[in-house]
Amino acid sequence: MKKLLTTLGAAVFALLPLSACGGTGDGLTTVRINEVTHSVFYAPMYLADSLGYFEEEGIRIQLTNGGGADKVMAAVLSNSADVGFCGPEAAFYVASGGTSDVPIVFGQLTHRDGSFLLSRDDERATFDWKDLAGKEILAGRHGGVPAMTFEYILKERGVEGYKLNFDVEFNNMTAAFLEGTADYCTVFEPTASAIQAEGKGFIVAAVGEASGEVPYTSFIAKKSWLTAHEDVVQGFLRAMLKAVDYAQTKSPEDIAKHLTQHFADTSEASLATSVGNYRDIDAWVTDMTMTEASFTRLQDIMDAAGELPARVDFGFFVDNSYAKKAYQALKA
Repeated sequence: MKKLLTTLGAAVFALLPLSACGGTGDGLTTVRINEVTHSVFYAPMYLADSLGYFEEEGIRIQLTNGGGADKVMAAVLSNSADVGFCGPEAAFYVASGGTSDVPIVFGQLTHRDGSFLLSRDDERATFDWKDLAGKEILAGRHGGVPAMTFEYILKERGVEGYKLNFDVEFNNMTAAFLEGTADYCTVFEPTASAIQAEGKGFIVAAVGEASGEVPYTSFIAKKSWLTAHEDVVQGFLRAMLKAVDYAQTKSPEDIAKHLTQHFADTSEASLATSVGNYRDIDAWVTDMTMTEASFTRLQDIMDAAGELPARVDFGFFVDNSYAKKAYQALKA
């Protein structure tokens, strides 16, 4: 945690603040979003862009890849991003560091882990979680929700003697695995299916099925930014809710057609497979509010990993009023 706070603090002072929510010549307001990684797991956000839902709300999104929740939160704190898209655990660490402008979760998109466990050998018919005893696994950054959730699964199943490798940067895990590091690796889609199609690894488990509901990926912004841009926030959430509905109701093949501009190097067939995999594990929420029960479960997971600075109140980090208002506006 100390290392994370040091990283965040250094980024805040090293990066020059930029003006938030900039206007454009075409009348659209730019919202700068720093995402934890780029994955079909976040399909509704890309659909909201490609289907024109953001534009209908007068918004253009500008995406950057943080490559880890700590870096996402550093971007938000330094004002180099308006909105962070990552696990809410990053806000816990920031608050424990004493910031006065607390990062607030104003919308949740995914409510379970979105990674798939890849094995070097084809164990698809025989895999059991206890097979990980004595094995080395690349499962995310130390203190991040992916790694903590994965370890929580192993502890619940009584797996012993495993080694979680925290030495590889989040964005470099897949490359490291393909180069020979570790026995197993957790990988998001569409990369997981692509590796399996090439015979370089095999999907043996969906981590999200094993973990149960966790507030995995949320939209987070400084309280001051939310207060100053409430109309933009409402438009953003309305666009997202339309896209969530599209992702839940249309065929994977139809959805894939609208994802290609965000995944130019991935075939439609592979994108459709990825969408289907996420639909199968019920990856996306419906109304984008976070439940207190899932918030508590996240703290349980962090506590079990020894990474929770202190228990925090649900209302301190989460403001569901924005998502509730947007949801009600669309249902009216």
